[in-house]
Amino acid sequence: MADMSLSYPSLVQKTYFIRTFGCQMNLHDAERVSGLLDSCGCLEASSPEEANIVIFMTCCVREAADQRLYGQCSSMKSLPDAPSGRRVIAIGGCIAQRDGERLLDTLDNVDVVFGTSAITHLAELLNATFAEGGRHVLTSENPDDVATSLPWHRATGYHAWVPIMTGCNNFCSYCIVPYVRGRERSRLFEEIVDEVEGLSRTAVREVTLLGQNVNSYGRDRYGNPRFAELLRAVGETGIERIRFTSSHPKDLLPETIDALAEVPQVMPHLHLAVQSGSSRILKLMNRRYTREYYLDLVERVRERIPHIALTTDIIVGFPGETEEDFAQTLSLAEEARFSQAFTFIYSRRAGTPAAEIPDDTPREVIQERFDRLVKVIEGTAYDYNQHELGARVPVLVEGVSKKDSHRLQGKSPMNQTVHAPVPEGVDPASLIGKIVDVDIDVARTWYLSGTVVGDPR
Repeated sequence: MADMSLSYPSLVQKTYFIRTFGCQMNLHDAERVSGLLDSCGCLEASSPEEANIVIFMTCCVREAADQRLYGQCSSMKSLPDAPSGRRVIAIGGCIAQRDGERLLDTLDNVDVVFGTSAITHLAELLNATFAEGGRHVLTSENPDDVATSLPWHRATGYHAWVPIMTGCNNFCSYCIVPYVRGRERSRLFEEIVDEVEGLSRTAVREVTLLGQNVNSYGRDRYGNPRFAELLRAVGETGIERIRFTSSHPKDLLPETIDALAEVPQVMPHLHLAVQSGSSRILKLMNRRYTREYYLDLVERVRERIPHIALTTDIIVGFPGETEEDFAQTLSLAEEARFSQAFTFIYSRRAGTPAAEIPDDTPREVIQERFDRLVKVIEGTAYDYNQHELGARVPVLVEGVSKKDSHRLQGKSPMNQTVHAPVPEGVDPASLIGKIVDVDIDVARTWYLSGTVVGDPR
């Protein structure tokens, strides 16, 4: 980690607090921001009250994220004075990239706005604010000047986010991401493998490969997708567990399914966002596959990996969705047998094609459909988890339950949450980042529980 404190003397010993909204890419960006501030001599604070620098890493996929940001920025005005000197409020991430200087007009206590490709310049912006005053905005920057070049401060020692690409070329009609993250830009193949090899020599047990559409990895740089090849290469680095997100159905190639089946380090969990079960709505969404294609893809995946955990995203209430369209979504969810689904009511995003589609469906109708979908997902999730009753599951321990400090919490290979009593005489902290075997005797909708057996490893 480079020492940058001499370059930015006004940041030395400043305290910072980061609040992150949204996707895993935002979590990774927040880790890089934290690493950058550490290298400038800053110290992490445990709360906004204790911080000289408060940073919001934002998401603009849904309208609720905007409202949350505005509410939290306003709440900063009621905080007591910072421990020493002024408190600087900064906004990064996708809302910052989308709105830029407009944020300064609507949020009078915000001092710094930095876009998704301007993270590397955050220290300069903060330094100028502390040293010279004023308010500073930077959203337009070299798209190759990305946060992967920065040091990082990981939230945990046993897991690491590893971005393999940034941006998106899909332009789904409801999605703002290509407009704020830009077009796809793949990292060098060897650079990713070297990074994971380095992580494997530390305490990291699991990596998650990140991209808006990992299945496209390499197409922009090498002419053809190389994601399957990358999975195999990462599997040879010594890392124990590999996950990835997100995966677009139209680009899930047979060779990627083969790698998922054949590389033991790749966990048997696939997040494959369907968004709708209606081919008509999928066309309006510009998803570029049909209901039939998706279900055939699910069948092909399960032929190779029978017990794979399949998770998804589904939008309810897309403009023009009829009861017949929604019925198609319900039946697809039942047929696909998802182990989990992230379900959302459509959120209009200005600047996207879907925002121009008229729709007069009453909100209460959309809510009632959403509730029906949730019940179907609860049923398929519960059914999936029943397969684990009586099984011995290797669990990567993440900590203890928020509700009971005497119960461990971790993740199975299928990404299920697993609880188990802390073994007698064992300090729970000593098990964080370890893998323990758990004999499962309870299988609920959203978790498994059982008893730890044998020694941790």
